Amino acid sequence: MGTILAIANQKGGVGKTTTAINLGAALGALEKRVLLVDCDPQGNATRGLGAEASSPHLYQVLGGSASAESAIKNSGFPNLDLLPTDRNLVGIEVEFVDQDDWQNRLKSALSAVRKNYDVILVDCPPSLGHLTVSALTAADGLLVPLQAEYFALEGISELISTVGRVRGALNPRLEISGVLLTMYDDRTNLSKEVADEIRRHFGGAVFDTVVPRNVRLAEAPSHGMPILQYDIRCRGAEAYLAVARELLRRAA
Repeated sequence: MGTILAIANQKGGVGKTTTAINLGAALGALEKRVLLVDCDPQGNATRGLGAEASSPHLYQVLGGSASAESAIKNSGFPNLDLLPTDRNLVGIEVEFVDQDDWQNRLKSALSAVRKNYDVILVDCPPSLGHLTVSALTAADGLLVPLQAEYFALEGISELISTVGRVRGALNPRLEISGVLLTMYDDRTNLSKEVADEIRRHFGGAVFDTVVPRNVRLAEAPSHGMPILQYDIRCRGAEAYLAVARELLRRAA
């Protein structure tokens, strides 16, 4: 039975989708069976793996006209499957408004395929709307990428508050599985000061591994590849392999 991790931060541009793609690929390289669910209507995780969201995709799955199993596609990377999406998914935010039990749609859909994977990663949109709440309801844990720059903690109190509400009303097993520092620049005092502040705030929840600011990481999505496929020797690839190993150690 696979562990479901929601990757969320309502602040955009913090490396959320980069983490979802490359952590998924790194876990796959470590011979774990991984499903990446693109739960962001921007579809960046889908395109970042060089895929297209031909129907059925997540919109049809959440709308009830297709099963998750029928929508899952092979990513082309070892041990990594993809449940893609496209911009139509934004309609779910409106369509869910008057529907009963919308919070459990994603959870129900993933329950049918969960046995096929060791880890299911859900890439959430940069908001705290219906899609993120659905992901938190389905998840065992939350992984929070935080950019190691000024304003890193901006909005985090709202995310933590949402986690508390979901835990209290919908998903009592939900926990914060980790906080990951991204775009870390060890040449600047600012990155070090922000990292210290985040570690004071979150304590042991913060991963020892940090993801450095790395041009190759930024380039890889435009080629439709995870970093391990685009440039396995770069610092970004080394970092995400280390994050995957640390995640597995924490879960053991």
